[in-house]
Amino acid sequence: MPTSSGAPAAGGLPAGAFHLAVALEGAGAHPAAWREPEAPARELLTARYWAALVAEAERGLLDFVTFEDGPGPHPSSPTGPDGRTDRVRGRLDAVLTAARVAPLSRHVGLLPTVVATHTEPFHVSKAIATLDYVSGGRAGLLVTVSGRPDEARHFGRRTFPQGPVDSPDGLGSALRAELWEEAADHVEVVRRLWDSWEDDAEIRDVASGRFVDRDKLHYIGFEGRHFSVKGPSITPRPPQGQPPVGAALPVTASDAPTRLAAGGADLSFIAPRDAEEAGALTDAVRAARSAAGWAEDTGRVFADLVVFLDESAPAAAARVRRLDALAQQPQAPGAHVFAGTPAQLAALLLQWHREGPVGFRLRPGVLAHDLPAITRGLVPELQRRGAFRTGYAGATLRDLLGLARPANRYATT
Repeated sequence: MPTSSGAPAAGGLPAGAFHLAVALEGAGAHPAAWREPEAPARELLTARYWAALVAEAERGLLDFVTFEDGPGPHPSSPTGPDGRTDRVRGRLDAVLTAARVAPLSRHVGLLPTVVATHTEPFHVSKAIATLDYVSGGRAGLLVTVSGRPDEARHFGRRTFPQGPVDSPDGLGSALRAELWEEAADHVEVVRRLWDSWEDDAEIRDVASGRFVDRDKLHYIGFEGRHFSVKGPSITPRPPQGQPPVGAALPVTASDAPTRLAAGGADLSFIAPRDAEEAGALTDAVRAARSAAGWAEDTGRVFADLVVFLDESAPAAAARVRRLDALAQQPQAPGAHVFAGTPAQLAALLLQWHREGPVGFRLRPGVLAHDLPAITRGLVPELQRRGAFRTGYAGATLRDLLGLARPANRYATT
């Protein structure tokens, strides 16, 4: 069982170890997860449910959790709603959920998902800065895009053509490139707004009546194809300076998100099918960052896997077959699906880690079953192999990830 003590090396990890995170969505990654006997189907929209998931992740000393979100109701198809009523459809707002559970946790990072396509960067910058204050420096941001026509109709400001049904994300290549280019601008605006207050802009001098030094608030003056934002923000610079930004990249190799991966994102999430592709995608992200002039240690590549863990591989495989039968179709998660024991998963992660990724974001097939299997089965196995921390080190999410606190681009000293 993981402990809460120890003296990990820089970044909170022993040498040769890797980072570990989990994705939280509904009852789990499998569409039939809510029908499992241990799944609390009636609790999915309660604060108690999400607080318990985050507490379990923190028990396992995980780096962070991501809260999945989007303008559509848990779609099983990337091209649009399927009309089925046997799936979890309702969802809570990711940022608000993260803010609710933040005071109930102490160490684990919290990354809500934001769809840049339909969200104003000014609102996002303020919300994530607030989350960073509420959590004491443990906030992050996971950026993704949406080109679905049905989701665009929720907002009424733009329209999209129906994408190809055989595309993993339901997008044509031209639209995919356009949306990720917009997302890169979105992140750039958010980052500039975070920097629009210098760290010591707040004076709070009661005697003189000066709360803020106006010379240390800055107009960002961003003018681009997609946004025109003057600034400054109305929220002081976050405790981390710049909360880590993650990009949920397409499930296959693509040039579309290169600019975002090359400089706008601290965390790049890839979805390889095997160790070889994990290495190739990691190399591609690192090459893009190097070409953009970024130092090698300023970004982190995480590989996504869907996991079903049991005491034996046959038991895990049988559970997947049973869930597939309930869903009346095999799962199509857009990521490698692992079904086996914690020891077997530990061996696979070590193999993939040697190919390049510095961490993994695991998507539990059934949260009620597979999240505890990760924290109480996989984590101790990794610790025995010297591949994971035995205690938290550092106060912020950047500390956990070994990312330095960035200087303010507008500060004069």
